Amino acid sequence: MAVSYYTPVSYSPSYPFLLPPPLPLLTHRHASSSYSSYSPPLPSSSSSPRKLHVRHTCAASGVDAKPEVKLETRPMLPPYNVLITGSTKGIGYALAREFLKAGDNVIVCSRSAERVQEAVSSLRNEFGEQHVWGTTCDVRNGQDVKSLVAYAQKNLKHVDIWINNAGSNAYSYKPLAEASDEDLIEVVTTNTLGLMICCREAMKMMINQPRGGHIFNIDGAGSDGRPTPRFAAYGATKRSVVHLTKSLQAELRMQDVKNVVVHNLSPGMVTTDLLMSGANTKQAKFFINVLAEPAEVVAEYLVPNIRGIPASGSTRPTYIRFLTGLKAYTQIFSRIAFGARRNKYIVED
Repeated sequence: MAVSYYTPVSYSPSYPFLLPPPLPLLTHRHASSSYSSYSPPLPSSSSSPRKLHVRHTCAASGVDAKPEVKLETRPMLPPYNVLITGSTKGIGYALAREFLKAGDNVIVCSRSAERVQEAVSSLRNEFGEQHVWGTTCDVRNGQDVKSLVAYAQKNLKHVDIWINNAGSNAYSYKPLAEASDEDLIEVVTTNTLGLMICCREAMKMMINQPRGGHIFNIDGAGSDGRPTPRFAAYGATKRSVVHLTKSLQAELRMQDVKNVVVHNLSPGMVTTDLLMSGANTKQAKFFINVLAEPAEVVAEYLVPNIRGIPASGSTRPTYIRFLTGLKAYTQIFSRIAFGARRNKYIVED
């Protein structure tokens, strides 16, 4: 199923170039009662204020006695204020565009000032200046992310949905023994350190927002624990995404924070520059043709599911997947049996 309440993941398709697990594992996952279908109810039209709970901590305990705002979550009414890191191209840009089509307000960001300017100009031409903002941000730099939060608060006042999409493979597909120091540092600091910094700053901001907020961490190849040869560092960092998300969920529960929820988001194989740069083996070409989809197609599916979570008022963590196990097996079977999608994106040998 595409959207499930968060539980330990027994299977998530490892998109770049890896065979899915045996079919019995897939059958077990879909038969398990630990996965619940998610169908958000329509948002309430009630405009009644939400009940706030204020808890003071004890100064003698060494904890800051500043009051913490707690609230009973209710359905959030759209439009939503959305911030997406790494959103000037690829799946990040496609997500931004889809949120704007739904009537939301969006902040895009990237390390490159030129790409930010191009993305903002293009989106404003299509959706108007009053719904799109953009700024530079290097997620590896704590001060940059703090400035991003300040920029969001200045222009949007609050952020309902924060999507951590920024990631890197240093456009390198080679054995770890051949990887340069620079490439390894680029991958690990962007995908792991950058994600931690963004989650930290997003949670700090959202805890103090009356509406709270939802954080979505995008997974990738390796997130299910399966090997990722030729991009081992990338796979290791994406495995850490799932662990970090679960740890943050546990921390928020320990702190009795109910208005901030951290989720996982799985776009599957997306025909971005990053993916296509590794399409130089027979196996890679096969799986890209069979399983990959354009960023626009993936975003059209993911955005309604993302928006449905705040609309429902749900405080349960979710794992939203575009490429489900059933879909992956169906497309692989169609290819083997009928030759479907052969040479769809790349001419195979």
